[in-house]
Amino acid sequence: MRTALLATTLLLSLPIPALAQSPSPPTAAQAEEGFRVLNRTGQAATALFAVRSGRPDWGSNLLPRNLDDGRAYRLRPNAQAGCRFDVKLVLADGREAVARGQDVCAQRDVSLDAAAIAAPGAGGQPSPNAPTPPQALPRPGARAATGTGFLVAGERVLTNRHVVEGCNRVLVRAPDGRNHAAVPPARTDAKLDLAVLAVPGLNGPVLPFRQDPPVRRGEGVVAYGYPLSGLLSSDAKLTRGEINGMAGLRDNQDQFQISAPVQPGNSGGPLLDMQGNVVGVVVSKLNAQAVAGRTGDIAQNINFAVKGERAAAFLQVAGVTPTPGRSNGQDRSAADVGEIAARSTVFIRCEK
Repeated sequence: MRTALLATTLLLSLPIPALAQSPSPPTAAQAEEGFRVLNRTGQAATALFAVRSGRPDWGSNLLPRNLDDGRAYRLRPNAQAGCRFDVKLVLADGREAVARGQDVCAQRDVSLDAAAIAAPGAGGQPSPNAPTPPQALPRPGARAATGTGFLVAGERVLTNRHVVEGCNRVLVRAPDGRNHAAVPPARTDAKLDLAVLAVPGLNGPVLPFRQDPPVRRGEGVVAYGYPLSGLLSSDAKLTRGEINGMAGLRDNQDQFQISAPVQPGNSGGPLLDMQGNVVGVVVSKLNAQAVAGRTGDIAQNINFAVKGERAAAFLQVAGVTPTPGRSNGQDRSAADVGEIAARSTVFIRCEK
């Protein structure tokens, strides 16, 4: 399959100026500049795709972070990509703004506004012979709680049981910004507080579970997820910490105590070692107010994660074979571990 290789330069710090007519034909300097995608949809975009017109898929998300309304992102296609491109923005509410057959050699700005917003799922594939399924959009006015999950197999997401308990509908937002509806019932374990969801159409890289060496107290870890949705920004958050204890609250042997800060919404997210392998599933934090009421002291940064080995065993029982990983190499930076997590971690919305 032919692909259009794109190098990108972020212009999020600059407002979009008024559009001007581009000269035709473009100068060599203009060709070197590439073209800009302008977000005029009235809301932030969570993903951007740009492929040569006629390509049967949308390729990969090109945005490193959300593109706010009134901002632009510059793309520089290689010389072999040609001039005609299909461009798509995935918006924060799950809808898509699509512009097809754009001649980026003649017009250096591709503006996507409210008129470009397609019906749910209508912009999923440039080829009419390979349509994508409609997106499952949030229901306006529905009571909702949120959490995090991550891909453990094709169309399978691991999260906490309490994230999806009592839901009438569970939506999963993939790393590419598309929403998918989970199919009930979920396989759950009340003791471990884990659930595995079946999510048709959701595919991507899975996170491997560390098999060896054994996790040790004091190891560095990264928690990745979507805390405090609706209050903080909608993108994922990364926090660093350590394995503080080899057991959880009241000597719970199914859990680790960790110092990586977590908040409501982190529940169900992956806890990774510094080589990008799963060592746990974030599950809870200590209630500092309750502890203060009993002891007179404020507990600080005491959080818990289900041990990765327990989570892997649960997946086996649920009929999912987890991917094994070994952490015998060099540690990565937290940013590198975050990039590994970002490709596989999903936002979960529970509608009640």
